[in-house]
Amino acid sequence: MRKLTTLSLLSLFISVCTFGQGLMVENLRCEFKRDPVGVDIKTPRLSWEIGSEQRNVLQTAYQVLVADNPKALSANLGNVWDSKKLVSAASIQVKYEGKALLPAKSYFWKVRVWDNKRRVSAWSNVASWQTGLFAAGDWKDAKWIAYEKLPDSEKIVPAIHGKGGKNLGPSNNVLPLFRKDFAVKAGVKRATVFISGLGHFEMSLNGRKTGDHFLDPGWTKYDKEALYVTFDVTGQLKEGKNVIGVMLGNGFYYTPRDKRYRKLTSAFGYPKMICRVLLEYQNGTTENILSDATWETSPGPVTYSSIYGGEDYDAGKEQTGWNTAAFNGKGWKPVILTEGPPVLKSQTADPLKTFESFVPVDTMKISGASYVFDLGQNASGIPEITVQGKKGDTVRITPAELLNDDNTANQKATGKPVYYDYILKGEGVETWSPRFTYYGYRYLQIDGAVPQWMENAADKPVLKTVRGMHIRNAAEKAGEFTSSNDLFNRTRKLIDWAIRSNMVSVFTDCPHRERLGWQEQVHLVGNSIRYNYNIANLCRKVLSDLRTAQTPEGLIPGTVPEYTVMDFAGGVFRDSPEWGSNAIILPWYLYEWYGDREALESSYQMMQRYLEYLSSKASGYIISYGLSDWYDIGPQRSGFSQMTPMGLTATAYYYYDLIILQKAALLLGKKADAAKYAALASEVKLAFNKKFYDKEKKQYGSGSQTSNAMAVYMNLVDPEDKDAVVDNIVKDIRNRNNSLTAGDIGFRYLIQVLADAGRSDVIYDMNSNTEVPGYGYQLAKGATALTESWVASPAVSNNHFMLGHILEWFYSDLAGIRPAENSVAFNRIVIHPELVGDITSGGADHYSPYGLISSRWTKTANEFELTIKIPVNTKAEVWLPAEQASMIMEGGRPLTTSSEILLKAVVKGKTVLEVGSGVYRFTVKIS
Repeated sequence: MRKLTTLSLLSLFISVCTFGQGLMVENLRCEFKRDPVGVDIKTPRLSWEIGSEQRNVLQTAYQVLVADNPKALSANLGNVWDSKKLVSAASIQVKYEGKALLPAKSYFWKVRVWDNKRRVSAWSNVASWQTGLFAAGDWKDAKWIAYEKLPDSEKIVPAIHGKGGKNLGPSNNVLPLFRKDFAVKAGVKRATVFISGLGHFEMSLNGRKTGDHFLDPGWTKYDKEALYVTFDVTGQLKEGKNVIGVMLGNGFYYTPRDKRYRKLTSAFGYPKMICRVLLEYQNGTTENILSDATWETSPGPVTYSSIYGGEDYDAGKEQTGWNTAAFNGKGWKPVILTEGPPVLKSQTADPLKTFESFVPVDTMKISGASYVFDLGQNASGIPEITVQGKKGDTVRITPAELLNDDNTANQKATGKPVYYDYILKGEGVETWSPRFTYYGYRYLQIDGAVPQWMENAADKPVLKTVRGMHIRNAAEKAGEFTSSNDLFNRTRKLIDWAIRSNMVSVFTDCPHRERLGWQEQVHLVGNSIRYNYNIANLCRKVLSDLRTAQTPEGLIPGTVPEYTVMDFAGGVFRDSPEWGSNAIILPWYLYEWYGDREALESSYQMMQRYLEYLSSKASGYIISYGLSDWYDIGPQRSGFSQMTPMGLTATAYYYYDLIILQKAALLLGKKADAAKYAALASEVKLAFNKKFYDKEKKQYGSGSQTSNAMAVYMNLVDPEDKDAVVDNIVKDIRNRNNSLTAGDIGFRYLIQVLADAGRSDVIYDMNSNTEVPGYGYQLAKGATALTESWVASPAVSNNHFMLGHILEWFYSDLAGIRPAENSVAFNRIVIHPELVGDITSGGADHYSPYGLISSRWTKTANEFELTIKIPVNTKAEVWLPAEQASMIMEGGRPLTTSSEILLKAVVKGKTVLEVGSGVYRFTVKIS
């Protein structure tokens, strides 16, 4: 993984000078990944980056070679695809157009490019991808296998919201182990496993865990589809006898019914698995090991598994060596064959993995054998304990975000009770952590054990170590922001921890109470997240979930996957346009962010159907239902919108959706559709202004920050009135002591409208105040992750990323890295830092699809200095605080001496330049 840290200018220039000899092609990717396995797309997209020591470099042509063996490729033979020299600037999302790809097969590729300086690069290093299983027949008759089968009469699909009625008796299912012996001949070239285990699985080969994933596979609507995971296990096999071992946990597939907390009660079935092991030998032969009736199963040591309630583990029930060849499986029984989801898809999104670990920063004694450990950071994760005691002793771990007045774990706002019980086997020092669940927490209350440094008169188990293990989606880091403003740096960290904690196999709202994929935050906070992480594949997984979740009527549920139908409160939690519109907005954003045209093509029908659904709900082109500006700040406790009238936000989204569909239709060559959507958008705009616009007051709806900002952002305001409406927004903020009222829906648009109007000074003032609700207020309250409410209320989640919109402003305005209008994947860049408040330095790095974009600036009383890096095959517009070009130096030389920089204009006291790729250092003398 490419790790981005705050770059020093010295390392930036060393990198350019050392590695930039000539023209290079590097960082080859297939479907956004380096050397991926399990690619189940028959025409995958290929991308590469270009390096050069020269400025203003653009690709003019490329040639791609794809072969089915490295030897052919080393001889420059593309026996699967030779694109020949193609005159094209495309270096991202280049569609494979060679021979039909075979399932479960490896392909190797390389590329060379030509540039606008008449140079041709050397061939790149060889990259590869391995295809997945394209169709059901590619599983080679592998079967779903299980320990037991849930009767159809006991299935609960869709899930019940909450615990359900008293007719649901208590239940706890068996969490099984599976094993299979198989022989491997000499001369293995490659071994690949394709496996799915529901709800979640952990696989091992010859006693060692395969891979470093957590909670595989990702969550889906299991009655319709499931994901499989692909592993290269060549290095884990040995000649002779081998053993596959698989453990299963419940996840969302099955929720036990007991007295522990659960947000919903589901029963798709009891845990099950399916697997194909492909052995490829050097002599060209192949062999398959399949899940079938010859496998054996037994109850495992995990005795309770709930995605919500926790996990219990009885170490006394461990069967030592059960997943090794030396094990005697006496007492194990044959598996049963069962049915699974009708469709299996490859897990192409990044998996969950373990990242940071936290050790206690404080320990508080509650009673004789009850202690609370403060890990210092609220994060998603699992606890890990090392303990020593007698067989049968039980240690209980209770995670919590907050503490009660008596310092015990407080789960009131996050679901209770949730805990993990570990029963010791009594054989020396034992280390344990849960496998099939997680939680969002800062504190761990541990009962039944005593820290080793404390007196232990009652002879309780001795707790030797305690750690918190942070888990999240393994999406690559794609950016870093810093400034001289400590509050903004801490705000960035606050938001980042909420993003990390809610970025799993879906974008969840919180890592504890709900863990559901609420859709509004994806398109609203996605613009912030994409600066920080490469979320292309995770967003594509969300799109797949959306297409699966869409109802026959075209409705898009508020939570996806839709495990439970939110039909209470008038149904607005299930059907709200601000949430459902993600089905139209996200495909377009993926195209803008990453150049992913396929996201539009595969989602276009879904987008149309949702638009038709919205139209069916409109009366006189107005949509008058929905959650509106959820969690805004008004006179009452936050929740339903208080400041913005019903229908305003929903109708604004209706218009915004129409504009996006019009653009998507044009891009895809559907001119008739585009004309239809443009005409309907005009009608919606007229109706919106007639209903919500007050011409005398120059404001929309109630005049709330959200009402006015959304109208401006979505271009519903007539041009002649725009400045007056923005002025009203500013007046409202100033009259409230620079305080915000906008909530979940409106705050992003409030920031964007102010920034576009050149009023970043207002954004700065609004978010530098620790005494009014906002980020600074949360930090002052002691928050270490972004909270659900602006006031950091202990009554709601204290790890929630729906309000993280200012992160986008940090990158796009303070650091000044933003896409130009109509830019795709940052092929056209604007570098335009905003100098506000007392900030004397700022900057960011963002790893775009074309490569690293960097903007770093410092300001003194007399000078402004900006150093930027623009990747090859892109151009940038640079805005500098100078009224005359003569005030600007570049690289220590007068700007006028450079033939590589184009002077475009002077706009409102700023000089606008155009530059190509390369590193530039601008110095502006401030008079």
